[in-house]
Amino acid sequence: MTNKVKKVAVLMGGSSFERAFSLKSGKRIYEALEEGGYKVLALDTTKELVPTLRSERPDVAFIALHGKHGEDGTIQSLLEFVGIPYVGSNAHTCRSTWNKDSLHTTMAAYRAAQGSEAIASWPQGICIARDAFKSMGAASALDLVSERVFGGFPVAVKPTHGGSALGVHRVDCQEDLGAAILDALSYDDSVVIEQWIEGCEMAVSIMGTGEDANVVGIVEICPKSGIFDTAARMDANAVEYYAPVRDSSLGKTPEQIAHAKALIEAAALEVYRAYDMHDYGRIDLIWDGNAPRVLETATVPGMTETSLFPAAVKASGMSMAQVLDTLVQNARLTPWGTN
Repeated sequence: MTNKVKKVAVLMGGSSFERAFSLKSGKRIYEALEEGGYKVLALDTTKELVPTLRSERPDVAFIALHGKHGEDGTIQSLLEFVGIPYVGSNAHTCRSTWNKDSLHTTMAAYRAAQGSEAIASWPQGICIARDAFKSMGAASALDLVSERVFGGFPVAVKPTHGGSALGVHRVDCQEDLGAAILDALSYDDSVVIEQWIEGCEMAVSIMGTGEDANVVGIVEICPKSGIFDTAARMDANAVEYYAPVRDSSLGKTPEQIAHAKALIEAAALEVYRAYDMHDYGRIDLIWDGNAPRVLETATVPGMTETSLFPAAVKASGMSMAQVLDTLVQNARLTPWGTN
């Protein structure tokens, strides 16, 4: 380590539903940075956070805060206000990616501005607010879902905001729809109901910013039973991960495999750039055999022992120490406070 960055604050914990994930990610980042020679402050995001940051004056903050307050732009806007550089996308980007219903409008605006060819696609769906169910009788119209969501059942039901698959369900029939919606709304104030896409689930990890962004790797996700839900993500024995993705999951011939991989990487990079994600991130998608179907983004990827970004890093031949060092050093050069 030759640059001037010496002190890094790792921000973790918080009060969201994803606190447990955050603490695990933060611990791994903290330990790796310490091994790399940094002075590291492990800070829970309590009321003492700002006084501690102002007194300690870290050179850089590394956000390991998942879910609400970590990925919705809250901590980013706070750090911009206090004037501390940090790793990752800025507050504006995080506010956009936090909303899973923003993908269509974000991509349309990006393509119009760039005049670029459409690459990524995504499931068609609807977004309904909790108050529509609570105060306006939306629950009496659930029979319309099979008409409003292209293809009908099965459908995916998930909170509009959030991560770690909390409140995410596959629903195969109308009779099970109400319970899934209620559970999703226990995590958020609105719900997305969209096409269920069959295929191979993948996570594309990316580093860099803008046109300098590059794919680190593609991780294939194969739950041993059910779907890739919160319980599966926390259980190292519940899912088989393939990093890199298996050729057999992409095609039968070298030409098909190369074409599929190129499409998947191009779609992920298109979404990453459309949202103006910075430094690093992850795009989650389904390869349906013909096209990559984007599900959502992660501006603060998990860093636990079962997380996807570290798996992609390992498969690429890099070490987490190298990656974290690069991210921390680059963060110091980014004048977030002037954005």
